[in-house]
Amino acid sequence: MSIVTCIAPVNIAVIKYWGKRDEQLILPVNDSISASLDTNQLCAKTTIMASPDFDVDRIWLNGREESINNPRLQNCLREVRKRAQLSPEMESWKLHICSKNNFPTAAGLASSAAGYACLSATLAKLYKVEGDISTIARSGSGSACRSVYGGFVRWYAGTDPNGSDSIAKQIAPPSHWPEMRILILVVNDERKKTSSALGMKNSVLTSELLKYRAEHCVPKRVEEMQQAIMDKNFEKFAELMIKDSNQMHAVCLDTTPPCFYLNNVSFGIIDLIHAYNEASKCVKVGYTNDAGPNTVLYLLEKNVPEVLGLLDYYFPSESMKNVEYKRGNPPQSFPLSKELISKINREKNQPGHLKYIIHTRVGDGPTYLENPREHLLDSKGLPVEL
Repeated sequence: MSIVTCIAPVNIAVIKYWGKRDEQLILPVNDSISASLDTNQLCAKTTIMASPDFDVDRIWLNGREESINNPRLQNCLREVRKRAQLSPEMESWKLHICSKNNFPTAAGLASSAAGYACLSATLAKLYKVEGDISTIARSGSGSACRSVYGGFVRWYAGTDPNGSDSIAKQIAPPSHWPEMRILILVVNDERKKTSSALGMKNSVLTSELLKYRAEHCVPKRVEEMQQAIMDKNFEKFAELMIKDSNQMHAVCLDTTPPCFYLNNVSFGIIDLIHAYNEASKCVKVGYTNDAGPNTVLYLLEKNVPEVLGLLDYYFPSESMKNVEYKRGNPPQSFPLSKELISKINREKNQPGHLKYIIHTRVGDGPTYLENPREHLLDSKGLPVEL
């Protein structure tokens, strides 16, 4: 018997991946850049046990047994086994896999990225795979390749038809920009109607804007974003992120049939952030939306209290006594001044438009858990919680 447990982070892109040039190999039409978030707030956790006593491979996800024949899961298993450094006997052992997220799945919070990065890292240790594993993670979910590293990460689209150069590399570790903070505004944590995979496929087939974006916009923007990160130039970082997020969703609208990931609350948040930055006479907050209505704010630590005060005022919770409304790193909020409220000049929303807020930071990549109590599988290879 051999067992490994790992946690891996969610990553939130600041230059978006939207569209594949090869559906089978999951090769993107353009480079992308993201930040991996602190696993204390958002992570996937996976335990894998290999044993000669198991008859078949099995997998449990978030408390339910699922089919092991998921094509993307099989992609990861196949890629890992190609590079395995085990005895032939152990290579034939069957696997039991148990994985869970500490955040909502399929709600536009990058659950597949964390999940497949975690699966790949856990498999890599179990099978003694050495070197870069971002290509293994990419074979499960494209953006998962960025979650195999901490800090700020770039996924290179590559040009090789076999995908050998479509890999992720770390731009800078979390310690490079320790003042960076992230507020995740959860508008809706239910499963989205149009999956990212289907949305991207339709965009590649029907959107002229996607082609223009990939060829003319992103190549320059991704270099500028990398430089902004290295220079810790927040205003440039935020401006590029905002433009790229809005452009990705413009591509979604340019798709046939159109993909609607944002809702009225998302648009209200976006409008408020622009009004706040204008009233502040500088860019204090940048926003980005993945394929879902939840808006992610990037900002510097010194501005967190005021921005939380901004959200308290314009997007109040249904019950301000609800301690679960604000989650993550202990958040403080400052009341807005009457002068700032006057400059912003927006109507307050009715309570309850935001379900909750997660306050976090840039964090590390996958981490292996050595304590046996952390395993999700018991000594017989069955889920501990079932």
